[in-house]
Amino acid sequence: MKEMKKYIVYIGVLAIGLLLGWFLFGNSSNEVDHNHNEVTEANQMWTCSMHPQIMQSEPGDCPICGMDLIPVDSGMDDLSPDQFQLTENALALANIQTSVVGFDSSDNGVVRLSGKIVENEEANVVQVTYFSGRIERLYVNSTGEQVRKGQLLASIYSPELFAAQQELLTASSIKESQPELYKAVRNKLKLWKISEKQIDQIETSGEIKENFPVYANVSGTVSEKLIEQGESVSSGQPILKIADLSTVWANFDIYESQIDQFKTGQEIIVTTNAYKSKSFNSKVDFIDPVLNAKTRTVTLRTVLRNPEGEFKPGMFVEGTIQLMTDNGNKVVRVPSSAVMWTGKRSVVYVKTDPQSPIFEMREVTLGNKLGDYYEVVEGLKTGEEIVTNGTFTIDAAAQLQGKKSMMNKSGDKTMSGHDDHNGMTEKNGSDPDKTTTKMEFSDAFQSTFKPVITSYLKLKDALVESDLEQTAVFAKETLIVLKKVDQNDLKAMERSHLTKSIDMLNAIAKSDKLEDQRAFFVTLNENMVAIANNLIALENALYVQFCPMANDNKGAIWISADKEIRNPYYGDAMLKCGSVKSIID
Repeated sequence: MKEMKKYIVYIGVLAIGLLLGWFLFGNSSNEVDHNHNEVTEANQMWTCSMHPQIMQSEPGDCPICGMDLIPVDSGMDDLSPDQFQLTENALALANIQTSVVGFDSSDNGVVRLSGKIVENEEANVVQVTYFSGRIERLYVNSTGEQVRKGQLLASIYSPELFAAQQELLTASSIKESQPELYKAVRNKLKLWKISEKQIDQIETSGEIKENFPVYANVSGTVSEKLIEQGESVSSGQPILKIADLSTVWANFDIYESQIDQFKTGQEIIVTTNAYKSKSFNSKVDFIDPVLNAKTRTVTLRTVLRNPEGEFKPGMFVEGTIQLMTDNGNKVVRVPSSAVMWTGKRSVVYVKTDPQSPIFEMREVTLGNKLGDYYEVVEGLKTGEEIVTNGTFTIDAAAQLQGKKSMMNKSGDKTMSGHDDHNGMTEKNGSDPDKTTTKMEFSDAFQSTFKPVITSYLKLKDALVESDLEQTAVFAKETLIVLKKVDQNDLKAMERSHLTKSIDMLNAIAKSDKLEDQRAFFVTLNENMVAIANNLIALENALYVQFCPMANDNKGAIWISADKEIRNPYYGDAMLKCGSVKSIID
């Protein structure tokens, strides 16, 4: 019995020990799990299913549409400080598209130029008369006729040539006694391009010709008839233009920013719609040293052999040239839609993981614009994947997560989803580009450009009101003011912003649809904001505002004199949709 009591005590002590262990270690485990969950919840981000660029650290309503925010998938622990991640659903809703740099190597660095076939001016001849008179008979009746060298073109009655023939016959009768006079009369006829054979014929027959023939000096095609039968002509007057079309010129326009990419001797492949299955190899023969001040282009020329007459003057052609870098390698290029501008700084968004929607901003150094592409001198390499559609949406997501972005060079967490009832607001004091990456505009440019802003704001307000006619009126007004801006001392990049703005204002003024005006307004703003960001001594602050849903959900910006959002891309349909992106003070 005593022994049994002892075992009971042992069993009781063991049970008490197990119970104490469960309380101590079990509670500790639960406490760790609870703390882990708290950390996870603290790092949880929330987004809007309709506006995936919205990213907040706590649940709530979307500041744009008011919908409930949904949690973002976690799994960002391995991201670098400059990287951020979006959900697959967000990518699909925002229509984000990417492409691989240099993926199509066969087309990399290729520039296509539009041009026109013109006559080879070096092979053109103007047929003139060498004596005055009246056109008695014209044997060439229309342009486009083929003529051969020595062919009879016209016959002319010439009173002075009639008198000169009489002098010849008189001098011929006394040539033995006055050889110098005889020689002088013959030379006079030779100066009028009368041949030795013709002179001898007159002298031998003793008959004076009333009408003298005019023969073609060259073979070719009559490109212009300058006289009609029965007209009077004077000595040296053109009567026909004859073009030798066995060779022709193909003239192409190249933009000012592209000039240094072209050199004489470069190979160029010429194609035309008339012969779609054919291509013609040639070389750059001439680059015009004078810039066309109106179009900001120079003419590039190549000479084409045309023995079969395939090329007709006035025919449109396309020239393809493979550009090369200084070291002989093909240039790396990206679509212009992938590049975002802020002052002198150009950025793209790189998808760092092919399998996951992870992005980071990358600053790039651009070279020349090659059609719809930019040459990338530094910052990207072949094989990297970049965002080509929806760059503004990606940039907005980066800003909202406090990452490096177009307007936030260093990346910080100072932005809050509740700064503004319409969305995010970035104070201008946090924008480093305002002090470090300015375009250097002259005082003359600054003073002449500021009235452009006043006219532009009227244009923007007309779009807010969805007024098609007033939008066109204010586009014309802004265009007139913009053309008066002092362009002296502008660099290529600065001038390109100005030229693109003029093009877009022209397009807005001529558009007969409101949606087209708003589409052109997108590109206008990209250039206007780049210029406005570098103006100094503004009388009032300007607000750069952003709508993530405009431009087919790619996002678009505009300038406003008021902080309150009044959306020019949607008007009354979504008047308050948007946010203040930055302040130009």
